[in-house]
Amino acid sequence: MNPLSLLPSAPRVLVAEDQPAMRALLARTLRGAGYEVTEVGDGDALWREVGREDEPDLVVSDIHMPGLSGLEVLARLRESDWMMPVILISAFADIATLLDANRLGVSRVLTKPFEMSDLVRTAKRLVDPAPTPD
Repeated sequence: MNPLSLLPSAPRVLVAEDQPAMRALLARTLRGAGYEVTEVGDGDALWREVGREDEPDLVVSDIHMPGLSGLEVLARLRESDWMMPVILISAFADIATLLDANRLGVSRVLTKPFEMSDLVRTAKRLVDPAPTPD
C-alpha cells in the first residue's frame, strides 16, 4: 500500500469568480492555506462543477457573474439538499441580496474589497485544512 494514500487529502474548495485576476488571487490564497482549489469563471460552470462526483467541501463564489449568479447557485444547492458551506463575495451586496443569502443559508458574505486573511479565517472556521491527529 502506498503510505501517501493514508494521508488525509486537503479539503476541496470550488472558487467561482468571473474576473481572472481576482479568481487567481482567491485560488492562490486558499492553496497557500492548505486547500485543494478548483477554479471556474462563471455561474454555469460553478453549477456543473458542483454536480460532479467529488463534490467540494466549500464553495467560494462571486455573487454577480455571467450565467447563474452565486446567489442562484446557492439557491439550487439548498433546493438539492446540498449543505456544504458557501462563502459569497461581492462588490455590490445590497440589503435585499444579503437577506436572500442569509435566508438561503450562506455561511458568510464578504464585501469587496476584503482582506485575504478574512477569507482564510472564514474558510478555516468552516472547513479546517489541518489534519486531525489520531
